[in-house]
Amino acid sequence: FTGATVSDTIAAVLTREPDWATLPAGTPAPIRKLLRRCLEKDRKRRLTDAGAARLEIDDTLTTSPTAEGASAAGVLAAKTSLRGRLPWMVATAAVVAMVALALPAVRHLREAAPMSPPETRVDIFTPATDRPADFALSPDGRQLVFVASGDGASRLWLRSLATTTAQPLAGTEGARLPFWSPDGRSLGFFASGALRRLDLAGGVPQSLSPAISANGGTWNADGVILFAPSGNGPLMRVSASGGAVTAVTTLGSQEQVHNSPHFLPGGRQFVFSVVGSADKSGTYLGALDGSPPARLTNGTRGVILPAPPDLTNASPDSLWLLWVRGETLVAQRLDGAKAALTGDILTLADGFTGGTDRTLTRSGAVSVAASGLVAYRQGSGGLRQLTWVDRSGKVLGPPAVTEARDLLDPALSPDGRRVAASRSVLGNGDVWLFDGARMSRVTFEAMDDSVPVWSPDGAQIVFRSTQTGQMDIYQRAASGAGVEAPLVVTSQAKAPTSWSADGRFVLYMSNDPESQSDLWVIPMTGERKPFVFLKTPFREAYGVFSPDGRWVAYHSNESGRYEIYVRSFVAPNASATDAAAGPWQVSTAGGVYPVWRRDGKELYSLNPAGAMIAAPIGVTGATLDPGAAVVLFPTRIFGGGVDAQQGRQYDVAPDGRFLINTELDLAIAPIALILNWQPPAIR
Repeated sequence: FTGATVSDTIAAVLTREPDWATLPAGTPAPIRKLLRRCLEKDRKRRLTDAGAARLEIDDTLTTSPTAEGASAAGVLAAKTSLRGRLPWMVATAAVVAMVALALPAVRHLREAAPMSPPETRVDIFTPATDRPADFALSPDGRQLVFVASGDGASRLWLRSLATTTAQPLAGTEGARLPFWSPDGRSLGFFASGALRRLDLAGGVPQSLSPAISANGGTWNADGVILFAPSGNGPLMRVSASGGAVTAVTTLGSQEQVHNSPHFLPGGRQFVFSVVGSADKSGTYLGALDGSPPARLTNGTRGVILPAPPDLTNASPDSLWLLWVRGETLVAQRLDGAKAALTGDILTLADGFTGGTDRTLTRSGAVSVAASGLVAYRQGSGGLRQLTWVDRSGKVLGPPAVTEARDLLDPALSPDGRRVAASRSVLGNGDVWLFDGARMSRVTFEAMDDSVPVWSPDGAQIVFRSTQTGQMDIYQRAASGAGVEAPLVVTSQAKAPTSWSADGRFVLYMSNDPESQSDLWVIPMTGERKPFVFLKTPFREAYGVFSPDGRWVAYHSNESGRYEIYVRSFVAPNASATDAAAGPWQVSTAGGVYPVWRRDGKELYSLNPAGAMIAAPIGVTGATLDPGAAVVLFPTRIFGGGVDAQQGRQYDVAPDGRFLINTELDLAIAPIALILNWQPPAIR
């Protein structure tokens, strides 16, 4: 028997016949027969005693060979040769007999304690990316898809793990949160406010469903895609070929959103995250049949994915779940039948940076293939700084805020001297105020507070808060003194976007599962009853009042991609002659996140490549006359030039300077692969 290792040799003993041709040509027939009996696979036919083997050898030594046609000289030579080989033949026969007698024990050893290859970790380096947590292993563990920009727009890249290079996938610009079909032939992802599908064999991506604020998708073998389409709703299901979209989960009391779904093997159960009040937030196990979900953990931060059972686990219903807890990648048993985690929590890797829900994408950071391969990426939080630049993109002086992790939503005070921004500390998001070297908190609640908007006099700030388990709008003194007061409380997720210069109105965006995102207005005097400014089947977002209050600029995907539009603003008590006018399209090659110049004569926005663009704005009576938009300068702005629900990450000062939330030029950590991870058996 031959084999590269001891394990291979033992396997050959158990499964294959010996190579009888390797025996010396003069080996007598009785010895050949003896060896066959010693190595017989059937234990009933196998020789059971080494003493019996010795008797056979002795009998052969005392009996002349009887091979037909043998000459006397041949017989004598055979005897002489046999006696010369007697010592090693006795030893060989004894060893063979011992191996034969030990076959049952060897077989048991092979079945009970296989010799597994050692655990190995390797790094996969990718091109530059502003979404390091967006990647996914194919089910067979042979391919990796990830989001990267390289030297162009952010898009999906595909790499076979059998090669050292990756290729960008055409038609996936602005893509995020990719996931695989079970057969590995197609990809699902989100881009331009929609769930999309790309068949790798060829063709262009097809849109399956609107997904205005998507956060995760998963695909089972029955062709069902389960996904989170918005920031304030349940999980939805749609066929992988398109069609009707129906809800799978139901938001409970104090639950804000369900997201980050991942099917378990079999495709009937899935794990997902719930964001809401402290006693409701966590990771749950749900089922497509709509049965009540079971809470598995009390934390939603990070990713939870099913991993295959290890070889020592006798129950096929018991799986390993992996998730990021704090700054550690951990694993624990999941018993799908009992809907419970069991056993010890094991650590796989440390060094994960925390962040708010918007900066640590819960459907990224960790991916597991059905083959058992594990991929993860550390340091996905990211460092950013608020940088001043002029109209040409030249950096002006020191940054307004340096190296602040998870900094979001910068908003300049009306006088341009202070900056309000969202900042996460120890996983809790608050609104902070930056005034030169001085930094102070404006909000202090335990839940996420974000998206600040200044009052015209700089004394008040309105912001979004999840302190009641849903995204509502509150108002508080910019100094942080006193308590906040609720301004808009509804069941829909919403965020403030602009405060009119006369102080009378606050504009906000509100997500509606039926009409995507709409623009609403709340009067800051009187009854404060909100009214609709713009509601269509498309996504209208990030509306801003013009300095004179006559116009509202916003971006919308009504043309199939995001463009900048302007409409006139008419208050509810306006006269009949003040009818709403517009819209006027300002951008022509894509645009998001508009901001007015302080004199209202120019409108800024970002193009799909993340460059700052500007369009002159002329007004004749009740008619707007936008000029051709021009590119001012490229940026390294966080989130790029797409509406990926990261929020607007720049503002413009009264003197024309731009404040950009800039990604620091730091090396992106590689994607680490864990091969042959073997968790211990259930205790």
